[in-house]
Amino acid sequence: MQALEFANIWYWFILMAVVSYLIGCFNFALLISKIKHKDVRKMGSGNPGTMNMSRQFGLKIGALTLLCDMVKGGLPLLVAHLVFQGYVFAGTDVLVSDLARYVCGVSVIVGHIYPVTMRFKGGKGIASTLGMFAFALCCEYWWMIFVVLGVLVLTLFYIWASEWGSMGSLLGVSLFAVIQGVVFYLRYGGETGSPFVVAIFLLLLLDCFLTWFAHRKNIVALLAGEEHHTSVKKLSHGKKEG
Repeated sequence: MQALEFANIWYWFILMAVVSYLIGCFNFALLISKIKHKDVRKMGSGNPGTMNMSRQFGLKIGALTLLCDMVKGGLPLLVAHLVFQGYVFAGTDVLVSDLARYVCGVSVIVGHIYPVTMRFKGGKGIASTLGMFAFALCCEYWWMIFVVLGVLVLTLFYIWASEWGSMGSLLGVSLFAVIQGVVFYLRYGGETGSPFVVAIFLLLLLDCFLTWFAHRKNIVALLAGEEHHTSVKKLSHGKKEG
């Protein structure tokens, strides 16, 4: 491992954050709906994201939106990992790539939820966050793909069984965050006081906060028994929800 002084590379983190934010501002749900000569922001819940796209255009279009947003959330992170792979911060055993990955990943999520290109009114960040965690876990350990698939299957099963799309998505994101947190704790248990380790865990917490905060209206509606049901069964049969 080669050591890098943060003082010599700090500007790279700012550059990565800005570029990742701008990438996050690109909204695939809006693009796809425009291709279909409609504006998803004026349909259903008005949210330009996977769930609303599935309800308005069907499960296939929703799946396409999900895939695109997951790649958007994970690709900048993967590039950062490859660039800084094999480096540690000087005086520590903390991998530069661990911090770089989540600087990029969380910046994409911020861009998706608060895009400057859409007057800071974007999607809710679930698909991009799922992609962020999926890429982050798999780019180091190839066998993590089975863990990722397991979490995604559990999330989809919960949504299918309960018809609570928002809650199922939030639980899936939170489970990913816990898994990544455990991996980092096992890796850096002896360096929890390092500012770099603290920054990594704060980024994980920030991402969870952002996605839960973006769903605050859904949570209130759920507690009041007024949350919109998402029937995967109906969507799979081509029945669009209003």
